Amino acid sequence: MENRITTLFNIKYPIIQAGMVWASGWKLAAAASNSGILGLIGAGSMYPEVLQEHIQKCKKATNNPFGVNVPLLYPDIDKLMDIIISEGVKIVFTSAGNPKTWTSHLQAHGITVVHVVSSVKFALKAQEAGVDAIVAEGFEAGGHNGRDETTTFTLIPMVKEQITIPIIAAGGIATGSGMLAAMVLGADAVQVGSRFVASEEASSHINFKELVVASKEGDTQLTLKELAPVRLIKNKFFNDVNALYAKGTTKEELATLLGRARAKKGMFEGDLEEGELEIGQISGLINDILPVATIVNNMIAEFEAAKKKTLAI
Repeated sequence: MENRITTLFNIKYPIIQAGMVWASGWKLAAAASNSGILGLIGAGSMYPEVLQEHIQKCKKATNNPFGVNVPLLYPDIDKLMDIIISEGVKIVFTSAGNPKTWTSHLQAHGITVVHVVSSVKFALKAQEAGVDAIVAEGFEAGGHNGRDETTTFTLIPMVKEQITIPIIAAGGIATGSGMLAAMVLGADAVQVGSRFVASEEASSHINFKELVVASKEGDTQLTLKELAPVRLIKNKFFNDVNALYAKGTTKEELATLLGRARAKKGMFEGDLEEGELEIGQISGLINDILPVATIVNNMIAEFEAAKKKTLAI
């Protein structure tokens, strides 16, 4: 399955395990990389010293390439980048900010840089900034999302028309057939998040994993656009947010309700009522908690079966 992305990252399969807050620690990243895909540590929920510990443990647990996902709005971004460089990490995915800020600096230290975008406009800006590849993420995705609500399978071909660097499709992809569809539309690879939340190696709480497995169509919704759009499982906290909207709310009231550490409370500590529970629409197709290696093997088998079926049409 060699292509531009497998060559860029030196991986066997064109799949990236998303670097998700409170789910993507070293165990998940190492298991993903050991399965022939690219594992990512999610730095967005880590203090600098915690990130360093996860990188060091990941290096001991895998001899294969892995990377770190860094939200550029992180308050201690300088410290995170210094640790990434000093620990010899060779792949960085950036998101939630201007890629021009760090791309050239990271590349000067031999680091491959990928930036996450949600529109053609930002894909072009990322290419102009000199990134090595982009993740084009559609509105189906879990966690923080684009404001335009462009779906993945609309976004990928539109981005493909406009840029020349490799494209990684994200949002609503958890199966081999979904992977094939994204690649037919122009993606060189896929980034998978929600499916890996429901893995044995994910650091997310078992309560959250089990709720993801139990989720059905319509159980998630994009909200909090005034702050930062985020797709959440509907729970008490989500209903409290909706109650504010119903009476006519302000950005300040929403921020007060959100408070601090709401995502940690839900996804890491397992509070399914008061926590912020970020997951993608594809959770309706996730029916079990499996080891990462099994998830990857299943996806590749489904991909090959779907490709044969398509060629037979």
